[in-house]
Amino acid sequence: MISPKASRRAFLGAGGSLVIGFALGGRALAQGQQAPAAAGPSAPAGGAAVAKSVAIDDVDGFLAIDADGKVTLFSGKVDLGTGVRTALIQMAAEELDISIERITFVQGDTALTPDQGPTYGSLSVQNGGMQIRQAAATARKQLVETAAQRLNVPATELVVEDGTVRRRSGGPGVGYGELVGGRDFSLKVDKDITTKDPTQFRVVGKSVQRLDIPEKTTGRFTYMHDFRLDGMLHARVVRPPALQAELREVDEASVQGIPGLVKIVREGNFLGVIAESEWSAVRASQELKVTWSDWQGLPEQSRLWEHVRGTRVAKDDVTSNVGNAGEAMGQGARRLSATYDFAIHTHGSLGPSCAVAEIRDGKLTCWSASQMTHNLRKQLAAMMRMPEEQVRCIYLEGSGCYGRNGHEDAAGDAALLARAVEGRPVRVQWARQDEHGWDPKGPPTLIDLRGALDAQGNIVAWESEFFIPQGAAGNVALVPAELAGLPHEESMAPGNIIQNSALPYAVPNIHTVCHRLENTLFKPSWIRTPGRMQNTYANECFLDELAAAARVDPLDFRLRHLKDERGVELLRRLAVLSRWESRPSPQRSMGSGTASGRGVSYVKYELNRTYVGAVAEVEVDRGSGEIRVKRFSVVHDCGQVINPDGVRNQVEGNVLHTISRTLKEELTWDRSMVTSLDWASYPVITFPEVPEIAIELLDRPGEKPWGAGEPSAAVIPSAISNAVFDATGVRLRSVPFTPPRVKAAMQQAT
Repeated sequence: MISPKASRRAFLGAGGSLVIGFALGGRALAQGQQAPAAAGPSAPAGGAAVAKSVAIDDVDGFLAIDADGKVTLFSGKVDLGTGVRTALIQMAAEELDISIERITFVQGDTALTPDQGPTYGSLSVQNGGMQIRQAAATARKQLVETAAQRLNVPATELVVEDGTVRRRSGGPGVGYGELVGGRDFSLKVDKDITTKDPTQFRVVGKSVQRLDIPEKTTGRFTYMHDFRLDGMLHARVVRPPALQAELREVDEASVQGIPGLVKIVREGNFLGVIAESEWSAVRASQELKVTWSDWQGLPEQSRLWEHVRGTRVAKDDVTSNVGNAGEAMGQGARRLSATYDFAIHTHGSLGPSCAVAEIRDGKLTCWSASQMTHNLRKQLAAMMRMPEEQVRCIYLEGSGCYGRNGHEDAAGDAALLARAVEGRPVRVQWARQDEHGWDPKGPPTLIDLRGALDAQGNIVAWESEFFIPQGAAGNVALVPAELAGLPHEESMAPGNIIQNSALPYAVPNIHTVCHRLENTLFKPSWIRTPGRMQNTYANECFLDELAAAARVDPLDFRLRHLKDERGVELLRRLAVLSRWESRPSPQRSMGSGTASGRGVSYVKYELNRTYVGAVAEVEVDRGSGEIRVKRFSVVHDCGQVINPDGVRNQVEGNVLHTISRTLKEELTWDRSMVTSLDWASYPVITFPEVPEIAIELLDRPGEKPWGAGEPSAAVIPSAISNAVFDATGVRLRSVPFTPPRVKAAMQQAT
């Protein structure tokens, strides 16, 4: 057992071996903390802790080595189920020249890991992994230099083999465990250090089976929902029936007969129940008699886009301005215009949010599936009016996380309720209606586009206007903080959603502007590929409209306007992978019954990193309007590939998730509240609807690694829309492409 005042060194020693290196003093840990297994989550067990900052520029902040030469890797970036953990371990193992089996991974613990920023934006490998790579390379250099002194030979004559440094000529060596010798490295990360030559890679670039899968497939993995502490209480939050309803009256006597009821907690409009058992908490939340005010402040769903256009513009962001688009537009031989829209989406996490919190001796510890535990720590400290150093957040993987869903809000619920029973941990489990009704939403997006072609069918002018919420990536106000009237973030944060509104193509006259709206219907947040998906969808569909007007093959049309050699190579490889037949769209013979078609889409993510091209092959039932995606071909270039199998997993996940969002998902509401509160009213893709997916990865070992968690999602909606147009001659401009919407579009076109 480790005392509550134990150091990080003691934490590492809890696994059975004495930590002798890379330890920073002053990182106190939770009572009962155990070193996590190499293939399991970091799941500390209970207790409050003083949580001091871990320096992001210290080698010691990322790495520790024990007496046996085993490495513990500390990462502020967390694995949301995307396989990032495996890739980061590969990067560290490569630079340290040690096998991945000898590395233990600790993630998202604010007392132990550096703040590398939230896990979003496809930046875990691109940024977080590069920080780990530099730290590992800095450590290896110091270890080799120390070994050179020990062996009395120049460092250039030494090699490292699985954590042992020896002469190139052979003979006995010295292990990392011996070299550290109980000392801290006390080294700053050398950001200019020369990392390993890619031609010498042994681990990076090789497919490694994800380290979390064995325990997940055998039911041994500890998800957030499985986490338990001794003496833990259970809680439920009683939500208002309308988003801004006020709590008028609570009849506590209505639930006094429920066994095990511990406390009813009311603070402002926040209301929760705490019980000894989960079922008692559920019963109390359902049977408690509560009176709320009425509120009907939402616009009618049928008038959504009218509402969006009528919302005040807070500011304009001009994202590209070349030539004189307005003047050139009037001189074009042919002019086109179109409006596209993308529905409001909820995150739809398969497992509703869950969190555990405990307040002991004035200190708060919270276990959460938050993708940004260091930010959550700040938010909880503000809400609870506690010094930040008295708050510790510990990451445990949740069930589904495609952006900022309800995890942070559940953590806030748990913290507020734990304060009412200080000294005992409290577990809050959301229900499905909580998740769909109260998590922040992917905001609606409306796009107006105009384009002009010259007599030869080239684009001479392009104008676009995007109507999107204001704000940038950052904290989203915690629901319990708002309900209880406690301190919280004021700014909205739908994500960096202006990206990819500008084009990756060479157009002589172009003007793109994002109208940042003063407010939006629901609390906005980022959902996988925020903005980049919606913006790419409109741009790539409208580009297809121009190609059709010019009677040019859609893929050839893109190549005609693309000057980026890397993008050109990708599209040419895509043509081969997808067995592309060069011809204009739509097909000349439409026929009746089931129609088949193919559509292409392309993105250079944020115009400065990962390239993706995709071809969708679809079937459209003209009678029902149902779309069936039969095959997706994807060519993906994210620079240096760390784990090919992991990148393929990411591409496949993006395709499936985004097919669901494109064909099925749409939030519904009345004047008071979200109404799509279950899977019947918010359907998602099913197993029989999964298409064949063909993937080609363009690995560039000599380049830096870019992200793979989001970019391939950006091209899915437009590829499907373009494929439906190729099959039917009908252009779909409103996501989702539900059967009634498709059928109505076909009827309108006849």
